[in-house]
Amino acid sequence: MTIHHLLPAEAGTPYSVHSKIFNVRDYDLAATLTSGQAFRWQSQDGGWVGVIGNHWVRLHADEFSISATCAEPTSDWNWLTDYLQLDLDLHDVLMKFPDDEPMRAAVLACRGLRLLRQEPWECLASFILSSTKQIVQIQQIIRLLCERFGEPLPTAPTFGPAYAFPSPARLARCTEADLRACKMGFRAPYLLETARLLASRQFDLSRLHNLPLEIARAELINLPGVGRKIADCVLLFAYGFQSAFPVDVWVMKALRQLYFPKRKVTMQRLHRFAAEYFGVCGGYAQQYLFHYMRTKGKLETRNPKSE
Repeated sequence: MTIHHLLPAEAGTPYSVHSKIFNVRDYDLAATLTSGQAFRWQSQDGGWVGVIGNHWVRLHADEFSISATCAEPTSDWNWLTDYLQLDLDLHDVLMKFPDDEPMRAAVLACRGLRLLRQEPWECLASFILSSTKQIVQIQQIIRLLCERFGEPLPTAPTFGPAYAFPSPARLARCTEADLRACKMGFRAPYLLETARLLASRQFDLSRLHNLPLEIARAELINLPGVGRKIADCVLLFAYGFQSAFPVDVWVMKALRQLYFPKRKVTMQRLHRFAAEYFGVCGGYAQQYLFHYMRTKGKLETRNPKSE
């Protein structure tokens, strides 16, 4: 259902706001937008305000629907349905999770949590900037970056300014000092060099879509500031490689506590275990474990299969 509203603008002329309602099932929008996948969403007036590509959008959810409002005419909403992955059968994904106590607890606590499908460049840049930072700090860095170097976007009345994520070409023209002014610290040269590689077409993000997971990961790891975790985040959140399994401090704690209690285990062993045990939807399972550990605290359950 698409709805068009005419609202009074500050100058007194009508301002058209374009809305659409999507029917959903088992979709926890708040958990999805705050689960460490994306960093440009703000809770405001009972909804969520953010930018997807060149679209400013406000989202509001209830148990059975998600409503979206844009400031510009929008006849094709595929950019939003793809980003939110509204056509995904979540039940089918959950049925592929391991049937063990930790996963059952995570699914019960985080029901409706989804993976987003983000634009690769913004996702890559965001996770380069995420290194050793908490989510609120990452949000601040990205907000400053977009305000200073992103193109301004139309927004609905009463809402503040919004900006697109700056392109590689725009950032390639910056100096390291320009980027450090956005509070990104040692990450500035990594982002700058990566932007210049993409702007000069020495690296093509679009070709990763058609590569096997292992080769795509190896390609990303060649970029400045990109290690295994960042590469897997980009492959999972931007390219839809659902078996990519990012291991950060929270996931590492979850795996060691829940699957290897009282045992010393290397990162290499954790990666091998994750690939073998969690299977084709391992990335989705990882997100449930991550969000559960980060928001619910220490888990007490253990998996007897690993003992």
